[in-house]
Amino acid sequence: MADDVIPDVLLFAGRFQVRGSCAYTLRLLQRLPELGWPVRVVCPNASVVESTRRSKLPLVEYPYLDSWLWGLVVRYLMLRDQRLAPPRLLHIQSRRALATGSWLARQLGCPYVLTVHDHLRPKERLHIDPHWCRRIIAVSQSVKTNLMTSARLPESLIAVIASGVEVTTLDEALPPLDPGHTPVVGTAGPLESLKGLPFFLNAARQVLSTGRQVEFLVAGAGPEESNLRRLARELGIASQVTFVPNLCDFEDPLRAMDVYCLPSLQQGLGTVMLEAMALGRPVIATGVGGVYDIVRDGETGLIVPPSDSNELARRITELLDDPLRARSLGAAARRLVERDFRVDRMVRQTMELYREVIDGDVGPRTIPLPGVRSLGNDEFRSANDDRMTKSE
Repeated sequence: MADDVIPDVLLFAGRFQVRGSCAYTLRLLQRLPELGWPVRVVCPNASVVESTRRSKLPLVEYPYLDSWLWGLVVRYLMLRDQRLAPPRLLHIQSRRALATGSWLARQLGCPYVLTVHDHLRPKERLHIDPHWCRRIIAVSQSVKTNLMTSARLPESLIAVIASGVEVTTLDEALPPLDPGHTPVVGTAGPLESLKGLPFFLNAARQVLSTGRQVEFLVAGAGPEESNLRRLARELGIASQVTFVPNLCDFEDPLRAMDVYCLPSLQQGLGTVMLEAMALGRPVIATGVGGVYDIVRDGETGLIVPPSDSNELARRITELLDDPLRARSLGAAARRLVERDFRVDRMVRQTMELYREVIDGDVGPRTIPLPGVRSLGNDEFRSANDDRMTKSE
């Protein structure tokens, strides 16, 4: 491919939610055109994106695309539109968009790249198309290892490109745990069972039982929200826990926190944690998955075992009692993000992968993928219903 010719890339996404994998899509969508790479995105719904920002992005919504009843009709309308200006490459943004995205690639005769943000669930099958899938992007080495062991994918198919975040100017007037205000310990992300949030609330109860004046913040929405609110009431801490569910992004709640906690039971990387670190917030995270790619215990944050409220409470108390150490951890975390997890680094590595795929593409081919097969049209309906209704 000539250096002055940059082919069009279509980003295919699932329904937008306030979560790290959707922030990943928005960052690509904004940054790639700034670097001269034409890109556009199609998705079922992007209403959570602030309307002014949405109007400035090359983003097309196809309502009901992820619906079981109307999805089969809407996808053919989408196909008709994309055939008017077919892309050279399709970048499927997550596993939940894979069924429809790989179908679209086949219909357009277009190679695709898939990004995987998290570990596969037990017994989950990864239905990739061996004729049209060219590369899989794993957001961490942990995710790559999981794909190689659980899905038996060849190592050569998988590229590790860590999710990147913006590194903005810090407000030096309000360092973490400033004595002039009540400390805020928080977490942010989708409210789902794998995020381990009951352990965070139980840790909050233990911290509050010591008599410390602390506020706790839970930012995000999801299927576990009502259960978590009920648990906070049952633990007797509802007045010290604030839930913030209606968000376009996590910037404001992260800035409000003095300490960020990631109590996940499973984690591909931890994009929201990276955002907190970029703001100089000290982090406490469970030692699972891709967290080890980011947090070095005692250096760039603190590590606790998963499902251990007692240890989480102890480490929270440790930081509350030693603000200078908390700020030192936050500063080291920010330096790490500036060096290894900037969004511009992620975008440039993604561009390099696009060029590699397009330059080497010679049309459909079959690559040996043990245990992986393409979906036929007769299987599309059930797979689509399963994949696009589950969050990643």
